[in-house]
Order: sequence, then C-alpha cells, then structure tokens
Amino acid sequence: MSSDPQSSATPACETCPVHHATNLSKLGVDMEDWDFVVALAGNPNTGKSTVFNALTGLRQHTGNWPGKTVTRAEGGFEYGDHRYKLVDLPGTYSLLATSLDEEVARDFILFGQPDVTVVVVDATRLERNLNLALQVLEITDRVVICLNLIDEARRHNLQVDERRLARDLGVPVVPTAARYGEGLPELLQAISEVATGRTVCQPHRIQSGPPALKQALSQLVAQIEAVYPALPNARWVALRLLAGDRRIAEAVSKGELGDLSRGDSEQVRQTDLSAEVAS
Repeated sequence: MSSDPQSSATPACETCPVHHATNLSKLGVDMEDWDFVVALAGNPNTGKSTVFNALTGLRQHTGNWPGKTVTRAEGGFEYGDHRYKLVDLPGTYSLLATSLDEEVARDFILFGQPDVTVVVVDATRLERNLNLALQVLEITDRVVICLNLIDEARRHNLQVDERRLARDLGVPVVPTAARYGEGLPELLQAISEVATGRTVCQPHRIQSGPPALKQALSQLVAQIEAVYPALPNARWVALRLLAGDRRIAEAVSKGELGDLSRGDSEQVRQTDLSAEVAS
C-alpha cells in the first residue's frame, strides 16, 4: 500500500477472505446473488442509518438476528460490475461484548469475516468515536472509515485532516454528509477498492504493553495459529482470551472458530487448545 491509503491501488491479493457460506448462513446472511458482504458499524447517533439508507435505497429489509432479539437490517447496492450486500450492525460504543448489541456486532465482524467493514464516525466527536474504530481495526484490516457529519463539523468550524487520519489509521477515510449525498460516490469507490483488493490496508494496531504480556500474547497467538492457520485475527482472539473474555473462550471450547479454518488434523489440535483455555 502506498503512504496514502486513499490512493493506493494494488492487484487483488491472494490472502483476501473467501466467503464462508456456512458461517454467514449461521449469522443469517444469504450470499446468493451477491459478490461481497459489507458490514456497517458505528456509535449511535453518527448517522449510520442515514448512510445505510442512502446506499441501499429501497433494496432493504429488517428482521432479527438468528436466536437474538436484536433487530437487523440488510440491504444491497450495485457498484461497477459487482453486487454488494450491506449488513447494518447494531450501534455500539465498543466491541467488548458487555451488551447483546455489542456481542452481535463483534461476532459478525469476527466470525462472519465481511469483505469490508465500514465504520461510521461523527466528524464532530472524532475522539470518542475512534475507540470503536480502533477495536474494529484489531479484528480486521479490511476497513473503510466513513467520516460522516462533515457538514456539522464545518458549521462548528472544526477541521479534520482526513488524509492524515488515513495515514495514521492505515485505512481509507472518506468524508461524507450522508443526508445530503456528499461523499457517497467516494465512499462507494473506497468500499469497492477494499473489497476487490485494489486497496490493501495496513491498519494501526496497539503494540504497547509490559514484556510479560507481549510474551504471553506471542505464545498464545502461535498456539491459535497452529490450530486455525486461516484465522485472520488470531492476535485479537489471543488478546480477548488473555483479558478473560468468556464469549471468545466459549467459541474456542465449542469449536466455533473452526468454521474459519479447516484441516484434517484440526479437531485434534482444537481439543488441545480448548483444554488449555479451560485451564
């Protein structure tokens, strides 16, 4: 990727995720007749629903997530030669699974592996919104930041250097005023380029921590990758296990992570890792 994530255009990489039909089906997403799945995440009151409506128009429907009482919204749009399914995740302030909404959003990004996750942030409250954005970047590197409500920022004489922000985060940042349609063509282009691999992101990830934590993290990541070699977010899973995240520990114990990585000896390795997590 070039120094400016917004302008990089590289050939599609071999490591781009492939749809896991079974996994997406479990999460209630039918990818028949669709080429890419895009997750839409963001804090409440960032204009996320306006972005969703602007991109999907009348091609949308609502329901509940499988086994959950949380409302889900899906829609679709076409751009270039591809068809995109857009899944509107519950508005959350974090992905630490302290609420059902957070659990649904996190599980979709982690287990569903969307081709692109668009994080809608409020340009007038950027510092508060970046908490969620940084958590998403810990899980996936296929991210576009939608810097929404840029019109409100201008009205309050606030200036956001989106190019600097894109360089700092390592992912495309697109200023928008979704309710007026401003920036939506550029947002669609950024989504397309990340989905097809023409833009390869290099997301910022937190590296700080005491030596003991770094050593434990390194060892656990190696064990997770040995069990699930295709898992693209082993470091994030390891961080959550070290933090005592019950939901992720349960996913390891029940083999849910196995849907993302397949191999003849996987079940044996998975049992070994589950025993270590349980202990």
